[in-house]
Amino acid sequence: MTTSAEAQVIPLHAPGREKPADVPPRAGETPADAPVVAFPTQSPPAAEAPAPEPDPLSRLLEFVRHRLTGDYDVDEFGFDPELTDTVVLPPFRLLYEKYFRVTTHGVENLPAEGGGLIVCNHSGTLPLDAVMTAVAVHDETPGHRHLRMLGADLVFKTPLLGALARKTGQTLACAADAERLLCSGELVGVWPEGYKGIGKPFSARYRLQRFGRGGFVSAALRTRVPIIPCSIVGAEEIYPKIGDLKPLARLLGLPYFPVTPFFPLLGPLGAIPLPTKWHIEFGEPIQTDSYAEEDLDDPMLVFSLTDQVRESIQTTLYRRLAHRRSPFKD
Repeated sequence: MTTSAEAQVIPLHAPGREKPADVPPRAGETPADAPVVAFPTQSPPAAEAPAPEPDPLSRLLEFVRHRLTGDYDVDEFGFDPELTDTVVLPPFRLLYEKYFRVTTHGVENLPAEGGGLIVCNHSGTLPLDAVMTAVAVHDETPGHRHLRMLGADLVFKTPLLGALARKTGQTLACAADAERLLCSGELVGVWPEGYKGIGKPFSARYRLQRFGRGGFVSAALRTRVPIIPCSIVGAEEIYPKIGDLKPLARLLGLPYFPVTPFFPLLGPLGAIPLPTKWHIEFGEPIQTDSYAEEDLDDPMLVFSLTDQVRESIQTTLYRRLAHRRSPFKD
């Protein structure tokens, strides 16, 4: 018999010693004969990379192919979005970004979808402010919306220019066309000063001229779309108009024939605009959907809203000018 002093303590998990069946495994311990279960792991789906933008050459080749095959669309007004985006906008975008260095403010005030009427001040002797506003709307809005501009009848009577204006989305400045565009959910641009604004002398710069009889307000009221005042600073100085050759203007059928410090003295070189710094600001929208049906043709309501839009634009112009140190730098 073995004495207690000679007794050996054999560990429970000593080699060669079977673990009793009735002893449960310790915490975190896996029985040796337990089957190993492998759970399949599922990797998260990889995010799809956005399709790369086609390069300019590819877009141009695609445009040419569509022209040759006739595989392109125009709307009832003659607007050709592919021609506008591929051929017309790129050269004006260079003016917008590099030459006039346009800074745009208040883009969040433009509706992301649905109709809206953008009302702008007009200046600059030649209507480059309208084109720069169209580039601003297209390039700065998330959905790259097109601005459907309302133009004067002289634009559409001019050979080649009239056809190009139609293809780039412009139409005659009349109530019927404006309402059809607004009802179809388009952004419509109007410059109610007309020739009085664009052809005013340099001494009257940034002083708004009369806004006509408020036809644009009536169109917005009848279609229940917001009116967005738009103020443009910088366009007044591109062609400082110091004179007007009225006999020559009448001979050519033009509203005015401008004289600037460089034109017609320098000939074609005088037609190059000065590289001023521009600011385009879209103001707080004026809602029109809260008025009763019977008030829509009220002349006093139309006059009041017209004056409100004009005052908003003029106030913004003065505010921007007060902080401007130079027409060419800021």
